[in-house]
Amino acid sequence: MAVPLVTNVLIADDHSLIRSGLRAVLDAAPDLRVVAEAGDGIEAVELGLREDVHLAVLDVVMPLRTGLQAAAELSRRRPELQILMLSMHDTEDYCFQALKAGASGYVLKTQADRELVEACRAAMRGEPFLSPPTVRTLMRSYLDDPSERALHPLTPRELDVVKLVAEAHTTQEIAGLLMISPRTVERHRENILAKLGMRDRVELTRWAIRHGLIEP
Repeated sequence: MAVPLVTNVLIADDHSLIRSGLRAVLDAAPDLRVVAEAGDGIEAVELGLREDVHLAVLDVVMPLRTGLQAAAELSRRRPELQILMLSMHDTEDYCFQALKAGASGYVLKTQADRELVEACRAAMRGEPFLSPPTVRTLMRSYLDDPSERALHPLTPRELDVVKLVAEAHTTQEIAGLLMISPRTVERHRENILAKLGMRDRVELTRWAIRHGLIEP
């Protein structure tokens, strides 16, 4: 996708003062222009689908519908729209959920005055952007978790199953794609969760992203 000379931006945050601050930062850049504002997740989706915007900057936590939910819907219904997430928190879970929802970047509000413009430009170039504090958090999580440092214990077939589970395929679909029985798929899933010490598909999806099995 060619980068427009001026990127039309939608900003979504439930605090009007924060929206005003974001608008001031973005409108000061010659290649960025805020053309729409939303105060909740539902309004963000409506504007993102209706308005002529190239980039949506969404707060992670908003009323009615979270920024993560809004990002997932916008990514599904308007895949050409670039998305950045804003948050007060540099937690691993929020970051991975944002990437999983289709965002190409994650910017801390505390760093927005210094990083938001470059994050917007990176998103429009199709490049990922993470605030440095978030990168440090992810690195600490990786280094502090022995299961992430060690070679994983999964077989090639189990890796196939992990990838398909993380891509949200049903048991029946996985069975058809791998030409095995649904019962075998379920047995693989149980073994995988036991080997990795995990409980559900969400944890498995994060593991798959970390290990490059699927794109965030």
